[in-house]
Amino acid sequence: MPHLLVSTQIRLETGPTMVGDEYSDPAIMNYLGARKTTILGNNFSEYHVDDPPRLVLDKLEKIGFHVVTMTGVGQTLVWCMHKETE
Repeated sequence: MPHLLVSTQIRLETGPTMVGDEYSDPAIMNYLGARKTTILGNNFSEYHVDDPPRLVLDKLEKIGFHVVTMTGVGQTLVWCMHKETE
């Protein structure tokens, strides 16, 4: 899985950070210390960590991911990460 989306709410720059969806690589989610959650009313799950986005991006860089792009969507900050496949 070479792509990963990381996001947080603008007022929550210190965490929590959303690091994946229900189809994300469990090994990467475990490495980040993410927990899988389903918000009442949603029919999908997301992985969250308590770390701020900066620490999450640093951890992902250590295992070969790099930022492709970053944007703000309403009150949400989103980073698109990519890792070259071997």
